Amino acid sequence: MLAIYKKEMRSYFSNPIGYVFVGIFLLFAALLCSYTTILSNSYDTSLYFTLMVIAMVILIPILTMRLFSEERKMRTEQLLLTAPVSITGMVMGKFCAAFTLFLSCLAGSCINFIPLYVIAAQEKANLGYDTTNIGPVTAQIFGCLIGIILIGAAFIAIGTFISSLTENQLAAAIITIAVLIGFIGIGLFADFIDVYWIRLALGWISVLGRFSSFSAGVFDIGATVYFASLAFIFLFLTIRVYEKRRWS
Repeated sequence: MLAIYKKEMRSYFSNPIGYVFVGIFLLFAALLCSYTTILSNSYDTSLYFTLMVIAMVILIPILTMRLFSEERKMRTEQLLLTAPVSITGMVMGKFCAAFTLFLSCLAGSCINFIPLYVIAAQEKANLGYDTTNIGPVTAQIFGCLIGIILIGAAFIAIGTFISSLTENQLAAAIITIAVLIGFIGIGLFADFIDVYWIRLALGWISVLGRFSSFSAGVFDIGATVYFASLAFIFLFLTIRVYEKRRWS
């Protein structure tokens, strides 16, 4: 697994994919944070994180589209299948590499919150009364970060599975985008359904619905289990795809 992980991390920066992902992620996060907070004269970061979740519908497929598709296209898949590493180790190595790059970009984007604390400190210094309510809510930021990390893991697992089904990277990206749009938009679609139990079921699997508690600064165990289960299911399906391919 470690060898696969190192190979994938090197490959991200031996071709433009890694640089494109990092550049787009950090640039978009900076612009979005500035627009939703500083330019809007607001310390509320919930809108920023919600829009970042929506942006991940495009960003994550850029990261995952080549994971297995490139191996099939370059005819190096058989080398992986005959390598002295388990199928589980191979899949987890690729998943962890993509997840590491995602986490690194997310950590780098946290620098966007520094101006909020600087502006809040200056505003408190200029006011002569109680200023405890001025400034960003740190609990909300941490809650949203945890939610973003969980959603990122689930989305990367979905992209990994879809990448294992085709050798066309563009097709893998487009299909992943379509699936992620479904997970994002299903909660919005539920609002137009009159049948309560259907609306409840659709709301239960809605990514934005599950993320709402994190955006309020509340750690939601149910949502955590949901996103972790989603990642597990799609990684398990990827493993099954390659176990079948190894013996076919």
